[in-house]
Amino acid sequence: MQVVLDREIKAYFQSPLGYVFVGVMFLFTGYFFFAYNLYGNTTDMRGIFSTLFTVVLFLIPILTMRLMSEDKKLKTDQLLLTAPISKTGLVLGKYIAAVLVYLLSIMSTLVVAVVISRMNPPEWPVILGHFFGLFLLGITLIAICLFLSSLTESQVIAAVGGFAASFFLMLIDTLAPVISNPFFSLILEKLSFQNRYNSFTLGIIHLEDLIFFLSISAMFLGFTVGVLDKRRWS
Repeated sequence: MQVVLDREIKAYFQSPLGYVFVGVMFLFTGYFFFAYNLYGNTTDMRGIFSTLFTVVLFLIPILTMRLMSEDKKLKTDQLLLTAPISKTGLVLGKYIAAVLVYLLSIMSTLVVAVVISRMNPPEWPVILGHFFGLFLLGITLIAICLFLSSLTESQVIAAVGGFAASFFLMLIDTLAPVISNPFFSLILEKLSFQNRYNSFTLGIIHLEDLIFFLSISAMFLGFTVGVLDKRRWS
């Protein structure tokens, strides 16, 4: 796994992708910091984190689009599948590399929090709750988009699939109230990433929400391993 992790980290920063992704996240964070905090003269960072929810949904597919599809297109996936490494280790190596780049990008929110603390002490439990929620959201989306990337050799299709999945996750919140069947409406509410994320914005970490994000991540990582298993035997 370590070999795959090192390879993917180098791939991110030997190309513009890693720098662009981190730079864009810092750019958005800085802009919303100016718009909500400096211009609004407040230390409340909920506006920044609420907006970053949407930004993350549509940037993650760009971060993950090449993880599996590039190897498939270049036929290097055959070398990886026959290498002395488990398929789980292969998937986790790629996954952790994307998570580390994502973690680096959302460190921009902590930089902003430190700047705000120089003006007036912010509510650190709320900020850390926001940060943890944003981290869980990101690692879950990375797992979903990694799975989508494993299904195709086209980075464009992988990215479009990721955008479609992100758009669907945003639509869940609008679909739940209009469904007349209370059972299906409840299911959509429970599957809503936005609803799960909202509790973190109050500095509250519910075990149910934590389990939700981690279980979705584990499920899609398992799906990705299953795709590699099928490809190996076929």
